[in-house]
Amino acid sequence: MNFYDWMIHKGLSKSSARSYDGALRGSLSEWAMDNGLISGPLIASTSSSAFAALSRSIQELPVFKERNSRGHNMYSATLSQFAAYLASNGSDDVQADLEQIISDPTTTTTEKTALIKSRIGQGTFRDKVLLHWAGCAVTGFSDTSLLVASHIKPWKKSTNSERLDPWNGLLLSPNLDKAFDKGFITFDKNGSIRLSPLLTEAAKLGITPSMKIALKPEHERYMVHHRAEVFKTG
Repeated sequence: MNFYDWMIHKGLSKSSARSYDGALRGSLSEWAMDNGLISGPLIASTSSSAFAALSRSIQELPVFKERNSRGHNMYSATLSQFAAYLASNGSDDVQADLEQIISDPTTTTTEKTALIKSRIGQGTFRDKVLLHWAGCAVTGFSDTSLLVASHIKPWKKSTNSERLDPWNGLLLSPNLDKAFDKGFITFDKNGSIRLSPLLTEAAKLGITPSMKIALKPEHERYMVHHRAEVFKTG
């Protein structure tokens, strides 16, 4: 779901959503690029922590302060709306996760290495997920270089042992991985796919209601969490 549609879903009027979306893509992006804070539009941001730091820098710009005051805080409201959008949509905050692993005094160097490789999609976790699935768990697509070893229970919600448990993993094509990670699809206990009502153009992603996956009993405790805590029911 894009930023504009998310705002509409949250109850904002179409005029307000258009104003915020336009401010983010227009003036705010231009000020940030003109001052060397970013190299592309703000709408491309995916990391909550990186956007939080960027937002603070933007709000220190003289042009922002002057225009925001004149515009009755419309630009600061836009930044707040987009920050909430990133947070609710499961931002891809890999850097923050890696920093947390490195700074954790309770894990050994060997454990940290394994966790770091797992977080960036490499290492033992991916190897074990590949051994189980061999191809995309849903479509059977077999070129593993294009597939993603995706955690069922999200990384941030998992313990270190769960993060390395291959039963907490699915091997998915990128489109299915992203939809699953964002909670737009999930799978029932019998493996049937469930589509979120918020995924309005599933067919354009090649995702259909007839898709199934061959889950093992060991996957279920992780899938229970995904269905209850990640899947977007509306």
